[in-house]
Amino acid sequence: MSATEGNTNQENKILVNDFDFYYGDFKALIGLNLPIRTNQITALIGPSGCGKSTFLRSLNRMNDTISVARADGEILLDGKNIYAPGVNVVDLRRRVGMVFQKPNPFPQSIYDNVAFGPRVMGLNRERNLDEIVEEALQSVVMWDEVKDDLKKSAMELTPGQQQRLCIARTVAVKPEVILMDEPCSKLDPMATLQVEELMRRLADEYTIVIVTHSMQQAARASDFTGFFWLGELIEFGETFSLFTQPKKELTEAYITGRRG
Repeated sequence: MSATEGNTNQENKILVNDFDFYYGDFKALIGLNLPIRTNQITALIGPSGCGKSTFLRSLNRMNDTISVARADGEILLDGKNIYAPGVNVVDLRRRVGMVFQKPNPFPQSIYDNVAFGPRVMGLNRERNLDEIVEEALQSVVMWDEVKDDLKKSAMELTPGQQQRLCIARTVAVKPEVILMDEPCSKLDPMATLQVEELMRRLADEYTIVIVTHSMQQAARASDFTGFFWLGELIEFGETFSLFTQPKKELTEAYITGRRG
């Protein structure tokens, strides 16, 4: 499938062209072509081990830390290949932030968690740090919950609050894209709903890509969905259409539970 198929009216924040990824001799991702639309939520679904998280980490080159990993093809961010020679990977990871499966707040105060990135990147030289922290916590609908306890350890928060805090820590440095690797897998249903509602609000300002094992979550929360199988992108399209009228037999078999 062409990465531009069905994309005449929407802008791509990221465009993936003939992208392969290897762990040593093992080809983990095979010939991926897909667009990731600006200010939309794209969900990646598929069985465990099919390459979803590998692809997600490829979008900000987190796989670079693996010595035997290598990539072929292109991933274009605003039209520029992030795998081109000379790309500033630190800047890339500021522009394309990551929220992990398990909430991973630092063993510091709520305030210091959110302020960490702005301090490291010197953003506090441009803006008041208190304002940055408040704005980030407001953006994840958490300010009213914690504004009187900013010195409290982040480790004392509930898992759902910790995950929202991690999202606040990510948005505090003003990324353009937010990657989420199963961000609700460790959360209860109420906290999961809060994070899904938060994603919808954040999509007004950010482009979001989420890996999820929950097809219900993909159907509820995303605008576009990509179905992965054994390192290949089997089908990509608008979420409603993919779940109600899949074009591929394998997609239909997976979403109906007959495969996977």
